[in-house]
Amino acid sequence: MKRLLGLCFLSFSLHALAVPPGAIALWPGAPPGGAATGPQQASAKGSITQVVQPYLIAHLPAHPNGTAMLVISGGGYAHIEAGKESGPAAAWLQSQGIAAFELVYRLPQEGGGTQAPFQDAQRAMRLLRSNAAQWQIDPARIGVLGFSAGAHLAGMTAVRPDAPLTTTIDKVDAVSARPDFAVLLYPVLTMQVPFDITHAKKILLGAAPSQSARDALSVETLVDGRTPPVFLAQALDDPIAPVDNSLLMFAVLRRAQVPVALHLFQRGGHGWGMGKAGSEPAAWPLLLRAWLKAGSD
Repeated sequence: MKRLLGLCFLSFSLHALAVPPGAIALWPGAPPGGAATGPQQASAKGSITQVVQPYLIAHLPAHPNGTAMLVISGGGYAHIEAGKESGPAAAWLQSQGIAAFELVYRLPQEGGGTQAPFQDAQRAMRLLRSNAAQWQIDPARIGVLGFSAGAHLAGMTAVRPDAPLTTTIDKVDAVSARPDFAVLLYPVLTMQVPFDITHAKKILLGAAPSQSARDALSVETLVDGRTPPVFLAQALDDPIAPVDNSLLMFAVLRRAQVPVALHLFQRGGHGWGMGKAGSEPAAWPLLLRAWLKAGSD
């Protein structure tokens, strides 16, 4: 019995060490399908790889207004640009009274396969809704915000929240994973020709995917009447994710009669995060704030 208790304690300790102090592990044990062997790596600019145990970093406001946001950095599904995307965005949301939760998710080529990030995002949404009372969140006002490939992950979570990505492991899995709104910034959304030039497409689908595989991971092909309201923002001169990602999504959402706001900037490129002071994309936080306020009135 003493040896068994010791092994249990060792297992718990290793699990606890897999996430930073204060972070919220997504899974009660090893994540489904596997993970990176680790240890987790972070560059000087906050780019994360080798995620052993996916987790949330909570930014809880002093005076919460009841809204919450799951914030997902991009990085082409090869790394997670937390330092310039989810970190600053979560801090800004917190300053607006919004409870923000940065998602550090598993990367497909490091363990868990291509389903890993989608499993993690779905689980994160369920955790937020399951703990709404504890974190002073209105369970009907939980959104998702993603940048670049993180917007693809956010979009996929919004259009297929009930997809059976894992087996049921606990009561959290009985809770809805549907975001109440989605914010997609310089998004990668489509895997269709001729816009399939992103690193995210390469990581998820390889060089020559079938049409059915393209359709299954193209966010715009999965939109229906249950898709939540969407806020889109992108620059026309984006060299990484063609602006057609936003244009296609906007058109499909309108046809499905889903509320959508589209903001296009003449210049801005890609990867602007919160937006450089004085640049066109720097307007997006205030545009988002107005959109959220209008939706809650």
